[in-house]
Parts: sequence; structure tokens; C-alpha cells
Amino acid sequence: MVYKTKGVCSQEIHLEIADGVITELSFLNGCNGSLKGIAQLAKGRKADEIIGILGGIKCNNRPTSCPDQLAIALRQQL
Repeated sequence: MVYKTKGVCSQEIHLEIADGVITELSFLNGCNGSLKGIAQLAKGRKADEIIGILGGIKCNNRPTSCPDQLAIALRQQL
């Protein structure tokens, strides 16, 4: 699945979920090292767990962030 992000530096989130578990995750653009780290930490974990951890995080004065956009994308897939 490809999720087009809104209001953040990354443009897309590419993810796959199998039986509620994140199996593949990558971001297009954004803070490269940080987003690679988030992707590695999220892989193999339940989507619900990641939603609970990352949902609602804000970036500077923005109402959302790349981690929050990931939570939104995951919610859409469940």
C-alpha cells in the first residue's frame, strides 16, 4: 500500500501488513535517518501497537508529523 502523506516532509509511506503485523515499511523523502530508524523499529510489530505509540505526535508547529502520518496510514489498513 502507498499512503500519500499530508502536511509533512515525507511524501509517501510504503507499507505492507500481514495478520495485523507490519512486514514492510519505508518512507519517500523526509528525515532519512530518523525515518529509516522508525521503519526498522516498526517492522515485525503489531500495527495497533505502533498506532498507540506514534499517533498524535506533532512536528514543530505542525498539527501532525511523519510518525503520526504512519499511524494514520496504519489505521486505514486495519
